[in-house]
Amino acid sequence: MSNWHKSDWRKKPRVQMPDYTDAAALAAVESRLSAYPPLVFAGEARRLTTQIGAAARGEAFLLQGGDCAESFEQFSADSIRDTFKVMLQMAMVLTHGAKVPVIKVGRMAGQFAKPRSAPTETVNGQELPSYRGDIINELAFTPEARIPDPARMLQAYTQAAATLNLLRAFSTGGYADVHQVHSWTLGFTESEKAERYREMANRITDTLDFIKAAGVDGRSAPSLQSVDFYTSHESLLLEYEEALTRLDSTSGKWLAGSGHFLWIGDRTRQPDGAHVEFLKGVLNPVGVKCGPSITVDDLKRLISILNPGNEAGRITLINRFGAGQVGDHLPGLIRAVEEEGFNVLWSCDPMHGNTIKSASGYKTRPFDRVLREVQEFFAIHRAEGTVPGGVHFEMTGQDVTECTGGMRDVSDENLSLRYHTACDPRLNASQALELAFLVAEELSDLRERALSARSA
Repeated sequence: MSNWHKSDWRKKPRVQMPDYTDAAALAAVESRLSAYPPLVFAGEARRLTTQIGAAARGEAFLLQGGDCAESFEQFSADSIRDTFKVMLQMAMVLTHGAKVPVIKVGRMAGQFAKPRSAPTETVNGQELPSYRGDIINELAFTPEARIPDPARMLQAYTQAAATLNLLRAFSTGGYADVHQVHSWTLGFTESEKAERYREMANRITDTLDFIKAAGVDGRSAPSLQSVDFYTSHESLLLEYEEALTRLDSTSGKWLAGSGHFLWIGDRTRQPDGAHVEFLKGVLNPVGVKCGPSITVDDLKRLISILNPGNEAGRITLINRFGAGQVGDHLPGLIRAVEEEGFNVLWSCDPMHGNTIKSASGYKTRPFDRVLREVQEFFAIHRAEGTVPGGVHFEMTGQDVTECTGGMRDVSDENLSLRYHTACDPRLNASQALELAFLVAEELSDLRERALSARSA
C-alpha cells in the first residue's frame, strides 16, 4: 500500500488507548523504540501468512493460545517453558486427530495491553482509571499506579525480546524434537486425558522406532527436530506498534515488528478508526475478533479494507459469540464471506463470550460452556460445508484455578487456591490438554466425513 504510512492512524478516531500526561516523555520513549531492532522479521510473517492460507483450505490447523495479559511481575523462564510445553502437547494431539500440520501461535511476547469495558473502576467508594495492562499502567489500586507511564513500553519490549529469545531456543534447540514427546508430559496433568496423551505418545514413539528399524534415520529430518512457533497479540497500543514498524527492504512493504500475528479486538474494529487504519498497511497476517455485535455489512467492509487484494492467509476471523449464541451469528457471516469469495480462516475463541462472575466473586469461565461453543462452531461449519480452521484459547502451562470444571472438576470454592491472572481467567494445563483432545475428535470426524464423501 504505497500511499500508506505507519503514522496515518494518528489522524483517525482512537478508542481504548491511554491519554499520556507527559508528551515529552512519550516522545522520548517512541524515539528510543524506533531505534531498537524489530522483534520479528518479514520473512517469518510471510511464512505464517502462507501457512494460515493452507489452514483456510483445510490443509493445516491454527492453534493460538497463551496469556490473557502478560505480566511484568510473573515473568519467568519457567512460565514461558510450561506454556510452550503444553502448546506442543496440544499440537501433537491435534495433529494426531486431524492428520494435518498444526500452526503454533502463542499469545506471548507482546500481549501486554487490554481493552476494558469501562474507563474507570470503583473499589470501596474510590474511583480510579481502569488497569489496561502492564505496558500502560499498574494493577495496584492506587492513584499513582493507574497513571499511564510511557516508560513501561521499554520494559515490555525488553520482556518481549527475552521471551522470543527463549521461544526460539526451545523451538530449534532440541526441546521440540518429537523424539522427546514423553518428556513434554506435565507432572500435574494426572487425569484420564493425561493417560490418553501418554498412550498416544507411546504410539508415536513406536512409529519412530519402526522408521529407524526400517533404515530411515528420523533424527536427520529437520521437521521432526524443531517447530515453527510464532507470537501474537492484540494491536492496541498504537504508539508502541508504530515505533516498532519497519519498511521491509525485500518487498517494500511495512512490517509490524512487534509480533508475527496481530489482531483487532471486538471493541476496536471500527472501519474508520485508528486500529483498522494501522493494521491495513502492514504485511503481517491480521486477526479480527467477531463478537455478537458485528453485522454482515461490518464484516464485509472490514475485510475489504484490511485485505483489498484478497490474499490467502492475510485474514483470520476469530469468532467469540458465547455458548448458545453461535447459531444466531456465525451462519450469516459464513454465507456472506462465501458469497463475496473472500479468502479467510475461521477460528473459534470460546473464552471471551463465556465469562461469568462466580458466587465467590471471582471472574471465571465454566469449562462446559467453553466446550459447548467449540462444538457449536464445528457443527455450523459442517452444516455450511466450510472449513473450521483454528482455535484461540486463553491458557497457561501453570496449574492455576481460574476456569471451573474440566476433568479435575475445579469448583467455585477452588478458585481462590491459585487464581493468578492479571485480567481474565485462563485454562490451566490439564483443561487445555483436555480441550485439545475434544477438538481433535471433531477434526477426526471432519476428516472421516471428507474421506467418505470422496469415496462415495
